[in-house]
Amino acid sequence: MNPMVVNAFPVGIVHVINSGNVESEGDLRMEPSVGLEFNSSDEARDFYGLYAMRVGFKIRTGQLYRSRRDGSVSSRRFVCSKEGFQLNSRTGCPAFIRVQRRDSGKWVIDQIQKDHNHELGLEGENNSPVLQQKPPVAPKSLVEVLRRPKVKLLGQIENGGSSPSGIINFKRQKRGGDGRQPLPEPYTGLEFNTANEAYEYYQSYAESVGFRVRIGQLFRSKNDGSITSRRFVCSKEGFQHPSRVGCGAFMRIKKKDSGSWMVDRLNKDHNHDLGEQTVYVNKFSTASKKFIEEETNGMVSMDLGEMNTGKLIKRSRESKIGTDWYPVLLEYFQTRQAEDTGFFYSVEVDNGSCRSVFWADGRSRYSCSQFGDVVILDTSYRKSNYVVPFATFVGVNHHKQPVLLGSALIANESKECFTWLFQTWFKAMSCCRPKSIIADQDMAIQQAITEVFPGAHHRFSSWQIRAKERENLRSMPIEFRYEYEKCIYESQTTVEFNTTWNSLVNKYNLKGNAWLQQMYDKRESWVPLYLRGKFFAGIPICETVESFFGTQVNGQTPLREFIPRYEQGLEQCREDERKEDFNLFNLQSFSQTKEAIEEQCRRLYTFTIFKIFQDELLQSYSYIGIKTYEEGTICRYLVRRSGNENDKHAVTFSAVNLSVNCSCQMFEFEGVLCRHVLKVFKLLNIRELPSQYILPRWLRNAEYRILCGAESKVSSQELKAFMIWSLRETACKYVECGTTSVEKYKLAYEIMREGGKRLY
Repeated sequence: MNPMVVNAFPVGIVHVINSGNVESEGDLRMEPSVGLEFNSSDEARDFYGLYAMRVGFKIRTGQLYRSRRDGSVSSRRFVCSKEGFQLNSRTGCPAFIRVQRRDSGKWVIDQIQKDHNHELGLEGENNSPVLQQKPPVAPKSLVEVLRRPKVKLLGQIENGGSSPSGIINFKRQKRGGDGRQPLPEPYTGLEFNTANEAYEYYQSYAESVGFRVRIGQLFRSKNDGSITSRRFVCSKEGFQHPSRVGCGAFMRIKKKDSGSWMVDRLNKDHNHDLGEQTVYVNKFSTASKKFIEEETNGMVSMDLGEMNTGKLIKRSRESKIGTDWYPVLLEYFQTRQAEDTGFFYSVEVDNGSCRSVFWADGRSRYSCSQFGDVVILDTSYRKSNYVVPFATFVGVNHHKQPVLLGSALIANESKECFTWLFQTWFKAMSCCRPKSIIADQDMAIQQAITEVFPGAHHRFSSWQIRAKERENLRSMPIEFRYEYEKCIYESQTTVEFNTTWNSLVNKYNLKGNAWLQQMYDKRESWVPLYLRGKFFAGIPICETVESFFGTQVNGQTPLREFIPRYEQGLEQCREDERKEDFNLFNLQSFSQTKEAIEEQCRRLYTFTIFKIFQDELLQSYSYIGIKTYEEGTICRYLVRRSGNENDKHAVTFSAVNLSVNCSCQMFEFEGVLCRHVLKVFKLLNIRELPSQYILPRWLRNAEYRILCGAESKVSSQELKAFMIWSLRETACKYVECGTTSVEKYKLAYEIMREGGKRLY
């Protein structure tokens, strides 16, 4: 069959074909059928989108399937937007098409379901997906979009008009084709005053030849950590995104002793066609010209796009989000607000330009009132080259499961950007301040946390610490690495750590090592010894925290798949929460001793926390407690493991208010008493835990407590939203349990009816 020439854009955006020609009505009305062939999966989706627009429904990108051999995508499903039940607006519609990739590289429809279980929209008089031409519409920022109804139609591309979502198609002019001075070809030995100058040159060269550029790897000095070389690569380098083809073209620059930069490696060969491209053009060309520097010491990132006029327009790439994201996100936010009275979103605006975006639904905000004492800012998108900087605020619930406390797209990695992000999260979460924050080590983040959350303890992300250790310890002797690990993980006191560290630095003559000095100065934010006395809800210090969304949503997720994947990942995690809640109220954990203290905790704690406590209680039987000091109401005990003289800790007890402290600091770190304290309690015949050692966040009913003093700090509207979510979740549990049998239905109905009588 002939290649598809009708291109569709995501539903809600109407595209006028560049050439001005449209296909015949017969082509546009082609019905999807098994065996229909396309050049790409995107082309198949566009075709299905056009068909859906004509018939009267919307589509979403569904599941994808990968090859077991090489991990490449082998088939994709495109589904009706009402597929599934994650939102109230969805009806579980079964309509879909599935396309499979053949050995030839073509994509063929191999499965199809046309039947819908809901009413379809009416067709307009004009059945063509190309609507009547309208006057050109200037691109709008989200600020402008917020002041008018949802964006549905974006103007024509040709003749200087605006394009879909800020995208402009044009033919690239070859060098010298417009009478201008041609750009010199890059070559090994070409010199620049700055790295930014080299990047601008390579961008200009790329624009004239017909490809786009991304910033690739950087290399640092082993001595002082400064950047010594940089790679600029073709935008189609790698395979992290469907549009990338593993192109090998790049230019690498190296810093000379004089401070200038020189091209030392170069590859001009591309494995894809050059020429006509799609580039993003800054909608705010008259807005702020302040270019934000990246974390790489002054490396400014800019694009240069050649317009039909032949002029070069500089575009700030301080935001990697892309202006086409804002209308899509706005539509999603408005839809969610209609369904969820507690839904919150905010957009950072600078001189009329939209930058960072933050949002959180009612459940995330409610969860923060219970579990916002420890927060993880997950910016794992930074681990590799990314399309969009998606970040999440994550907490830990009473089952020790991750809970979403907010989501964001980050414009750049400056102090101002992170300060806005933390302030916005703080406002959305009814001013509930976290005790501890796990986030990256970057100076911008450190400064923002200090400004917005003074007193909160900032713990560095383990993945970043490990990455920097791999980079900086690579050139060190094996003996040093061994002693370094021993110093960090086996030191028991601050005096021991400081003595061992200084001895290590002197022994290997590393006093001038800038990285080691920096890590020592920040030791309270990453060394286990210093972190044990801070509350982190038991999140392991030396383990990398997994991303809340896993691989479903990350820095490589394309726009058209972002919202469906986001909702799917969020619903999956919340379903896991519901299952654990259901088990908590329908099952019982078993006691393994006859201790009254165990029975007390069995009734109070969730399964997960009770298991931790129970294990500590059982372990306490293997320990011996010896009183070593007593004065008035204060006693001190040495608690050691039988047969192991090295496993010992000091426990101090005060009879005045039954306060206790152990040198292992498990309670301070995790909020559960340790085996050493439990041994002392047994010696003192204390049969129940004092109330101050039972944290409300670990209780079975923690989900329904409004902590952090939220009752007095939130508005009546926000408090009502919290209560609505809590009551709705409780009602859902009655419904789920009540529909398992007729008897349970009658019981659930009777309970709710009797409860209703008491309310009225």
